[in-house]
Amino acid sequence: MHSDEQRAHRPDTILDNLKTAVVCLDDRLRVTYLNTASEMLFGVSARHCDREAVDKALPHLADHRARLAAALTEGAAYTERELHLHAGGEPLIVDCTVTPHTGRAGRPALLLEFLSLDRQLRISRDDQMRIQNLANREMIRGMAHEIKNPLGGLRGAAQLLEREVGDAALKEYTTVIIREADRLQNLVDDLLGPRRPPNKQPLNIHEPLEHVRALIDTGLPPGITIERDYDPSIPEARADREQLVQTFFNLVGNAVTALGGAGNILLRTRTQRLFTIGGVKHRLITRIDVVDNGPGIPRDLLPRIFHPMVSSRAEGTGMGLPIAQYLIHLHGGLIECESRPGQTMFSVFLPMEASDG
Repeated sequence: MHSDEQRAHRPDTILDNLKTAVVCLDDRLRVTYLNTASEMLFGVSARHCDREAVDKALPHLADHRARLAAALTEGAAYTERELHLHAGGEPLIVDCTVTPHTGRAGRPALLLEFLSLDRQLRISRDDQMRIQNLANREMIRGMAHEIKNPLGGLRGAAQLLEREVGDAALKEYTTVIIREADRLQNLVDDLLGPRRPPNKQPLNIHEPLEHVRALIDTGLPPGITIERDYDPSIPEARADREQLVQTFFNLVGNAVTALGGAGNILLRTRTQRLFTIGGVKHRLITRIDVVDNGPGIPRDLLPRIFHPMVSSRAEGTGMGLPIAQYLIHLHGGLIECESRPGQTMFSVFLPMEASDG
């Protein structure tokens, strides 16, 4: 067997491709192995956790150390359903199985398996959102086309009337009609969204993000700061630069507006493995977070923010986020939002595969 084939069949390589998070502990409850799913679930690095005590390496398991010690001593396996793991923030909801086994040199050890229920709930919620967005877009397209025809006739009639009217005061009224017709035409064009599929080209995801930051920075109120936490190792993605600029400009602009003149915005990029979008499992995706420390989105509005015509601002059209979501859907990706008072985070997930699907 060739060396590449041997690596592909090594146990750790196989475990790294599992959706289930796997953690191995030795007889002193020290971490001896974490697979990739565990790193993603607990937000840690396997390299930094190696040989660390479980409660230090994985704070989510600190409250469960006594039970893990009992399982190790008694050699008794157990399973916990819908277990809430706390580490200072939102809890992780998992199904957990703990299995004692014989480790190196015949010493007792533990195998821990975690299935994230958050992930299953997120996939179900995302699928529902994608279906709803598609239905919304079909409805919007139908309405927009119905509006465009009479709107064009209205504008044309106003132009003809303007030519016939000799009174300058009356021409002001036809000017208003034409101007408002043009405004509605622009709104209808926004409703219809892009008129072409994405022109996907290889690009560094930080380039459009930095372009947007520079644009917004020129008019930024003095009380608002934009911080960056970029992962320089992210490989190039295939994407439409202009559509990404439009998406990021919308998200960062919304964060600036939400802060009301004072606060912080964080732009963060990371990669994630084994991520499912719309029923498709991706081995690698890029995640772009836009985080602000503003007042948050009202709880009753949060489930509907990607629906058309929904806005928390009186002057808002409610079309920015639905269009941004649609543009990212064209790339096979997804935008999610989490919000509470003091932190709102919009996360853009983009598959890294060179696929136009």
